[in-house]
Amino acid sequence: MTDAGSAAGAEPATRLYRRAIRLEQFSAGWMLIEAGVAVTAGIVAGSLALTSFGFDSVLELVSATLVLGRLRAELSGGRASDQAERRVLQIIAVTFFVLAAYVVVASVIELAARAHPGRSPAGIGLTISSLLVMPLLGWRKRRAGTALRNQLVLADAAETILCATLAAATLAGLVLFAAFGWWWADPIAALAVAWFAVREGREAWHGELACDD
Repeated sequence: MTDAGSAAGAEPATRLYRRAIRLEQFSAGWMLIEAGVAVTAGIVAGSLALTSFGFDSVLELVSATLVLGRLRAELSGGRASDQAERRVLQIIAVTFFVLAAYVVVASVIELAARAHPGRSPAGIGLTISSLLVMPLLGWRKRRAGTALRNQLVLADAAETILCATLAAATLAGLVLFAAFGWWWADPIAALAVAWFAVREGREAWHGELACDD
């Protein structure tokens, strides 16, 4: 990581770190709520897309926690182990791949069985909220990461913006079924979540969330 203090001075850099930490804390809290609501509502409605979105939020929570830990270590003047972080990221990558495999198999089964999920007003409200919050949060993370010249924060900002894309795909499936009764929209939306999970898994496996000094 490039020393932010060389560009902004020690005191401004400290404020920037604290701002980035607050953003990550908010992100972790949001993902915790999002995961709980999405998984619960998805199970109740029998919506594979919504449940998968919730599980993806759990993985995003783990990533945000990792970034938060690194920022706190850097703020206190310590140095985190890049090797340990990469091992954690590879574990996260495997969980993304497992999620994708589960979603693909479950989607094929639902399409073959012509399974009909229930309508989920809670899921629709949650994904709309995510569409409103995630782009703004991602933009603020990107500003903080750019000011700090911190690639880890910038990578996490991209993950946050990606969450909004996942919310849009999930919302599309929920709305299409609620409005038109298109039962196949839910497993198709779940396949979109699986595609993004594979993408995130590949990035994590290659250490793109790790900060290269």
